[in-house]
Amino acid sequence: MQVRDTHVLKLIERIGEHYRSNISNHFIRPTLLQLPLDKQVWSLVETLTEKAGDYRNQGFHLDELYLEIIAAARFVSVTRRDLVPTLRTRVAGTASRDKVLRDMAVNNFGSNLQLFAGMVNELYNNLVELDKQNNIKGRSPLYASMPELADVSRLLAG
Repeated sequence: MQVRDTHVLKLIERIGEHYRSNISNHFIRPTLLQLPLDKQVWSLVETLTEKAGDYRNQGFHLDELYLEIIAAARFVSVTRRDLVPTLRTRVAGTASRDKVLRDMAVNNFGSNLQLFAGMVNELYNNLVELDKQNNIKGRSPLYASMPELADVSRLLAG
């Protein structure tokens, strides 16, 4: 199924903007890249957060969006567990001309990660609703056939 819903497209753009500005900014990105996540997770998170414009005209494939949401949920979970508690000490040792901006990015990172998780969860809920609405009677919706999606809301909520 191709997703062309305007609300979903705008939400994906907001997720990408927030991720680039507040999660993976130049102060924090080097530390993020040290997280124990495989290349596939990073690739799917990048697709969700950085390549929305590529899909604007043709729409998104629902199954691919679900995979990107699973990856984003894993990213959020691992980041909460492995990075948030130690971010201040990991980034404090890096030299920066913009110390005030760096400190702001670090101090707000937990809140920004929570906002990111909330937007991804909102995207997931919107896609499930679209999936249910566009489902052919007698067949189960796509999300029901992807067991990995069962943990998404729990991973995003923390």
